[in-house]
Amino acid sequence: MISPIVTVPRAGPAPGASSLVEALEGGAVLMFPDLDFPFSPFEERFVERPFADGKAKNVNIRGAGAEIRGAAGTPEEREALRQLLIRYRTFAQDLIDRHLPAYTGKIALAGTSYRPFDVDRRKLSWRRDDTRLHVDAFPSNPIGEKRILRVFRNINPDGQPRHWRVGEDFGSMADRFLGRLPGYSPLSARLLAALRITKARRSEYDHLMLHLHDALKQDTAYQQSAPQADVRFAPGQTWVTFSDLVMHGAMGGRYMLEQTAYLPVESQADPRKSPQRILAAKLGRPLQ
Repeated sequence: MISPIVTVPRAGPAPGASSLVEALEGGAVLMFPDLDFPFSPFEERFVERPFADGKAKNVNIRGAGAEIRGAAGTPEEREALRQLLIRYRTFAQDLIDRHLPAYTGKIALAGTSYRPFDVDRRKLSWRRDDTRLHVDAFPSNPIGEKRILRVFRNINPDGQPRHWRVGEDFGSMADRFLGRLPGYSPLSARLLAALRITKARRSEYDHLMLHLHDALKQDTAYQQSAPQADVRFAPGQTWVTFSDLVMHGAMGGRYMLEQTAYLPVESQADPRKSPQRILAAKLGRPLQ
C-alpha cells in the first residue's frame, strides 16, 4: 500500500472520520490546504530571491536562542528572516496543538528551516541524492526511542508546486530489505560516541535505519519499480508526516519552510505503529 495523502480542511476532519493521529501514525501524509501564514511586505523579499549564503542547502534556526545559520543579506534582513522562522516554529506548534492535541506537551521542537533552492539535481552520490525514495535517519544524531515529525509549507510565490514521490508502507519495505542489512555492534556504537563522531550512542534502531536509508537509495531497480506515487503540494499548502516512517523523495520545487519535531515512541497513541516496534516485531525480539 502506498502512503495515503489525507486532506484536512481548516475546520478539521468531519465527525466520525478516523482521527488524524491514527492516520499519521499509520503512515499518512496530512495535507492542510488553507492554513494562514501571511508574509509582511518586508518579508516578501525572502521569496523573490534566496537569502542564503550557499554554503549549505538550507537556512535554519536551532536551540533556545534561535541563532540563524546560513543566511545572507543585511543585518536587518537576516534578523527579519530569523523572526520569520521563529514565527513559523510557533505556527507549527499551533498546528500540532489544534489538530494533533494528543501530542501537546509531548513534542519537542528541533530545527526550523528556510529552503529557497530547488531540489539539488547535480550528480550527487547516491547517498546524498534526496530525489531517491528514503526514510529519514541522522548519521551523527542518533534518536533512539524518538520519532521524526515534520511540518512543511510551500511558500513559492510563482505557483510552483513542491513535488514529492511517496512510496509503499514501511513494513512492506522492511520485508524487502531487512535481511540484507549488516549486524549491529554495540562496541562500535560506543566507540563512535566516545570519539564524538555521533552525539550519542547509536542504538540498534539507529543502525538499522541508517542502513535502510542507504539500501533504499542504492537500489536503482527498487527506486524505479517500487510502488510509489507522485504528489504535488501547491503554494500555501502545509503538510505533516512522520518522515522516519513514510518513504519519500523530493523531486522539485523551491521556497519552502520546514519544522522538525521529536516525539517519544511511548507518547504515541499506538507505539506498535512506530518504525522502532515494527522492526523489532519483524526481528522477533526487542532492539538493543
